[in-house]
Amino acid sequence: MDKNILNLFSDVEIVKKVQTKLPKLFQIAELESQRAGKVGMEVGSIRERIIVSLLIYKFGEENVETELPITEPEVDVKLFDHPISIKTKSGSGYSGVKLIWTVDAQNALEFQNTYVPSCDMIYIQINWGNTGGLFYFPLNIQLEIFNNLGRDNYIKLPSLGTNPRGVEMSSKAMQKLLEHSGIYKIKIGWKKEEIKFNAFKRWIDLWAQE
Repeated sequence: MDKNILNLFSDVEIVKKVQTKLPKLFQIAELESQRAGKVGMEVGSIRERIIVSLLIYKFGEENVETELPITEPEVDVKLFDHPISIKTKSGSGYSGVKLIWTVDAQNALEFQNTYVPSCDMIYIQINWGNTGGLFYFPLNIQLEIFNNLGRDNYIKLPSLGTNPRGVEMSSKAMQKLLEHSGIYKIKIGWKKEEIKFNAFKRWIDLWAQE
């Protein structure tokens, strides 16, 4: 684990910004990806960019690498050349996050048979109207839980006969991670605000420019 990331959790100003600004930014992300009142899957990419932007704001653009090859599918960003995965999930409790997006049952099975955690993880638990948080799971803790639970209990395959969207970390694995004494966290109260948002205004304004 790169020790620089710990400054994110010890910097009082940054912690306060995360607690006050992240709910609003994630609410805007939902509004931006909403259609007919339903949030689309693209919200995950927007949330990821918000978190990467936080890292750039805190550590400087020169220390945050975002242009990563597709050969590193688990890695979303590198901080001081240290690979990090970014995961977000809405809801309370210990529901697991997607480890890989695939609709192919054979690919899902192959993934289960070969997957081993390979980098640190930033995890954001979004819990509107309640408490969630921003968490940091160092790789060594992920591996500890992976080895203790075993592959079959750490990874949850989609149910047969369903239209799966991917392979998930099990709720038991997520519970073990969230309750581990070695993780880092910022508690967040997820409150929505009244936001006037027009998804088209930015583009209309650009069309209007000479």
